[in-house]
Amino acid sequence: MELDRRLLLAHCAAHALSMAAGLLVVVPMALNGSAFKGRCALFSTGYWRTEERAELSGLPGQEDRLVVQQWGPPAACQFATFVGIFTVLYGAAQGWRCLFYLHGRHDDTLFSSFLTVLLSVCVLFLSGGSSVILSLGLSSWCDIVTDNNARPYSCIESQSVALNLDVDTSSFYTDLSLAQASLWCVTALWLVQSTLAFLRLYHSHSQHISGRCLLREKEMLLGYSTSDSGSPSPPHPPATLNFLI
Repeated sequence: MELDRRLLLAHCAAHALSMAAGLLVVVPMALNGSAFKGRCALFSTGYWRTEERAELSGLPGQEDRLVVQQWGPPAACQFATFVGIFTVLYGAAQGWRCLFYLHGRHDDTLFSSFLTVLLSVCVLFLSGGSSVILSLGLSSWCDIVTDNNARPYSCIESQSVALNLDVDTSSFYTDLSLAQASLWCVTALWLVQSTLAFLRLYHSHSQHISGRCLLREKEMLLGYSTSDSGSPSPPHPPATLNFLI
């Protein structure tokens, strides 16, 4: 199996995995956005407050209530969703191209390979940045719901605790942690795709250089054979010399 065919097969596999990982980012983020009524929990600010239960339900006693002062910026959640959607669409398009090249037994041009490397590196940095943002945002939300670990439950256990908010918090940790893990997988796959795209660019460049060298050697050989076949015959003795002899 030739080198370019192995690279194409590896690139097809990377695109297929990135599509699956991208879907595992988009779907949980969409479910979390629906449960939170379009609000973003990442980087939200809030505190716990103790209120009289009589004020809330007419029963005596006190009850702790989570108060969200300000919800997080929507761009923090939308950024991760955008990276997931782009990864799915790009993986589908490039996977189809790889299969087409495998069937046609040819690869991208040198310029197209360079653009693929450039785009892969750019999206690698975008996905890495969105992964960091999602991880830090989820950590900040967990600090709020656990009151900086002062509550007797962890962040994942707080899903089953009544936070007394006007949103559904029964699966926020499951959705956001799944999206977080999938987004880091997307980042790792973009690193793999960038490496494979660079190797394909290097292979295309090597093929281009070797092709030009072979063409130059062929032209030199053809020029040499033409000069040999068209070389003039040795000169005849002058007519005056023949006359004297």
